[in-house]
Amino acid sequence: MHYEFARYLKIRAAYGATWSPDGRRIAFLTDITGVPQAWEVPSEGSGWPEQLTFHDERVSGVHYSPKENRLLFSMDAGGNERSQLFLLEGLAGEERDLTRAPDAIHYFGGFSPDGGRIAYTATRRNGTDFDVFVQDLGDTDGGEPEMVWETSGYHTVAAWAPDGSFLLVSRHHSNLNNDLYRLDLANAGDEATLLTPHEGDARFLGARVTPDGRSAFLATDRDGDFVRLARLDLSNGEIEHLTPDDWDVEEIELSGDGRWLVAGRNVEGYSDLVLFNGKGRRVPGPQQMPRGILGGLEFSPDGDRLAFTLTGPNRNPDVWVVDLPDGEPRRLTRSSTAGIPPRTFRRPEIVRYPSFDGREIPALFYEPGKTSTASPENAPEEVPVVVNVHGGPESQSRPLFAPVTQYLLGRGYAVLAPNVRGSTGYGKSYTHLDDVYLRMDSVKDLAYAAQWLRGRGHGRIAVMGGSYGGFMVLATLTGYPELWTAGVDIVGIANMVTFLENTGSYRRALREPEYGSLERDREFLESISPIYKAEKITAPLMVIHGKNDPRVPVGEAEQIVEKVRENGGAVEYLLYEDEGHGLAKLKNRLDAYPKIAAFLDEHLTRKEP
Repeated sequence: MHYEFARYLKIRAAYGATWSPDGRRIAFLTDITGVPQAWEVPSEGSGWPEQLTFHDERVSGVHYSPKENRLLFSMDAGGNERSQLFLLEGLAGEERDLTRAPDAIHYFGGFSPDGGRIAYTATRRNGTDFDVFVQDLGDTDGGEPEMVWETSGYHTVAAWAPDGSFLLVSRHHSNLNNDLYRLDLANAGDEATLLTPHEGDARFLGARVTPDGRSAFLATDRDGDFVRLARLDLSNGEIEHLTPDDWDVEEIELSGDGRWLVAGRNVEGYSDLVLFNGKGRRVPGPQQMPRGILGGLEFSPDGDRLAFTLTGPNRNPDVWVVDLPDGEPRRLTRSSTAGIPPRTFRRPEIVRYPSFDGREIPALFYEPGKTSTASPENAPEEVPVVVNVHGGPESQSRPLFAPVTQYLLGRGYAVLAPNVRGSTGYGKSYTHLDDVYLRMDSVKDLAYAAQWLRGRGHGRIAVMGGSYGGFMVLATLTGYPELWTAGVDIVGIANMVTFLENTGSYRRALREPEYGSLERDREFLESISPIYKAEKITAPLMVIHGKNDPRVPVGEAEQIVEKVRENGGAVEYLLYEDEGHGLAKLKNRLDAYPKIAAFLDEHLTRKEP
């Protein structure tokens, strides 16, 4: 049976669990209303979920106080990413705007252990630099924030000390390079202490301070190719590794009492949950964990249970709970599949195809099954293919639930999601293979994906991607126009120079180590920018953008649309006035994605003679 696109776009997701102080309730985010809001359900799963926030804008994070029936949530306006922090007192209680600075970005860093304060970083001082703030919640108006570290650059709060005396703060030099600092709150205004001196690029992620305050568990690739679970001695900076240098550890969590430590490893895109005791020794963990991708790990206040989000290619995201150490996971939320039977959702095959230098490029290959509406005369190897390119570029196409992919499969398309060089998940060396002057090697990988598909008999191939993936779409349409039947660019980069000039100033500093510097590499950046080769685009193109996009400003879309039209090319342009970097609102997704499907059908579906 064929389902219209709107049904797939109404498949729901629940994620981002946070425990109430008494462990009896779990709050989470879900898009049941069409835009993510905070909801709550009994942690035993025996009650009906209750909606807690009622806004037209998306709620991007929700966090319970460790001591009181208070809930903090983050929310921006129109996708502008200038998040504000709000406090909700009790179930459906009064909301307070804590930050009251709508022109600044605020990134929540956690409640103090006693629940009386919060920490966050924000651009309140100059709109660019992320200073560190601590704010007392005792006043009815939320109090005024205290700047405890005036900084330059991009910072986030990694963790509170268990006794509330210090913060661990992450200073980000690029997406692949950061440092951890200890900031003693009793000496606010003093310089923070660097804990992770290193040479070259290294990541120090997910830090969790042990109950005695002497060490922190974290994930780092400082001494190897992959991100490994490690213990950092906070007195001398020594690091002890706890997992092998084979796959990335992507998330860790430590129970409040220090009894349990969990780590999620990324193995070929799927999650492997590993359990340790508080001393860092691996122990047998939960039984029969469903195959998929785990995230949002959070222990219950008593440390006996773990909540997490689970998704997979044939499983839309839901919140799960498991008793430790060896319980059987149970699903706490049951997000709707909009009446579409889950058995119709397809899983991908993990494949590798050769590129120009003999390197094997990993990819996920989804092929339509017997339930698709492909024309019976089309042999499976002849079906049209959509090559879906991830953004980042420091990211990875993973086997998560993707309603757009499942719709395309149901329509008889195959979908290839390549992890070209520069992707994460395959080691630090692989991630650096597209840096600056190697940029176009990743575009070659994309071209070789099309050639591999053609070798398998697929003659009609579209390329689609968002953000940096949109750049990849335009770069391959201009570099290898003969390989592609159509292209879909969603919030993509057309001109590397104007992108770096107009993106947020703090983001420019983070992106230049990857893309190149305006001062040093302008000529190169111009040479790889699709805008200067737009006349080579011969395939029909669709461009989609949000007017409020702070990451890739809407001018990128306007430039490429104008150039293609000047050259007599075929281009469709969808602009959404109330969106930012992507489409967050259901009404806009319901407008855009059926138009994408119609565009692909028009240009890729075989016409009868």
